[in-house]
Amino acid sequence: MFHVWTLLPAVYVYLRFIKKLKFSNKIQLSLGLFAVVVCEFHLLSRLAFGTMFSPELPQLIMIVLGWIFGSVIFLALMLLLQDICFIFCRVFLHRSVTGRAGGRMLMLVASCLLAAVGVHNAIKTPVVQRSELTLRKLPSEFDGFTIVQLTDLHASRLLPHSWMQSVMDKTNALHPDLIVVTGDIADGTVRDRRADVSSLSSLKAPYGVYAITGNHEYYFNAAAWTEEYTRLGLHFLNNTNVRLSKDGASIVLAGVTDEVAPEYGGEGPDLMKALNGGSVKGMVILLDHRPGSAANSAITGVSLQLSGHTHGGMISGLDAVAASANNGFVSGLYQVGDMALYVSNGAGLWNGFPLRLGKPSEITFITLRAQ
Repeated sequence: MFHVWTLLPAVYVYLRFIKKLKFSNKIQLSLGLFAVVVCEFHLLSRLAFGTMFSPELPQLIMIVLGWIFGSVIFLALMLLLQDICFIFCRVFLHRSVTGRAGGRMLMLVASCLLAAVGVHNAIKTPVVQRSELTLRKLPSEFDGFTIVQLTDLHASRLLPHSWMQSVMDKTNALHPDLIVVTGDIADGTVRDRRADVSSLSSLKAPYGVYAITGNHEYYFNAAAWTEEYTRLGLHFLNNTNVRLSKDGASIVLAGVTDEVAPEYGGEGPDLMKALNGGSVKGMVILLDHRPGSAANSAITGVSLQLSGHTHGGMISGLDAVAASANNGFVSGLYQVGDMALYVSNGAGLWNGFPLRLGKPSEITFITLRAQ
């Protein structure tokens, strides 16, 4: 069904734009086929590489494909909006309005520019997003404790080693007490991405670097990836926890797996297991790749949940769609009962839709405050 949805913009652009160009039928058809090929590059990637999540193509080609794909989508949306306005005028104002060639070309230029900005925003080094959270159960000894959350890095041919290294350098420059990585670290097999993720070994924090699996880990053998990330210095909290101590006080850091894990032979998320059957008391920080189950986490007694997965919706307007798929949680800070939930926009994104407009990527820097 996904490939049908990606095909629709190409078909619409062909019917409402390309067919109106003063070109021969052969050229029009060629342009139409080109639009279809670009919009269906996910399907072609699946056929050529066995997966649509990690096409092993040069970065420049990935950037150009993302730009043209975005241009077609934006052009289709503009043409659709124009047609809706024409229908409104005809039905309610009884006026027949037709588009002009100059207007259509202006939409083409605008679409290409929007897509170019979107791709640039998607592949640039993320900004640091700072938040200060006051938590009722936080021991006073942990007042001022800092956490960097990295999520949805999606290392790939689009976001290679150089990009990953820039994110690691920016993270270490913040000198956080704790670093957590909440899933979707890479797209591709360990063999294909080993060099791209190698910079993870440079992450340093006094209280350690902890991680959980996201859904994309399971698409490429989560067990192999967990072993590789562990070798690079990440400590996984998949349905388990660790206690962090400071000046005689302590807090609990727990993590769960992703809900797709059982489909790939892994253990699904089990919050009660992560909290030792509910026996864990006091201040609990939970790492959960998806924010949708936040209400259940709050009922269980978690004080702070850190999630990603949504990419913030990537484009203003699409965030409403992402929110509806995640129980209303898509970007930023939420209060869920007595629990604080922070949903990061993510540092990277999936290379199959490399566009960001109004929803910037981020390295999340959180300072905890005792009430």
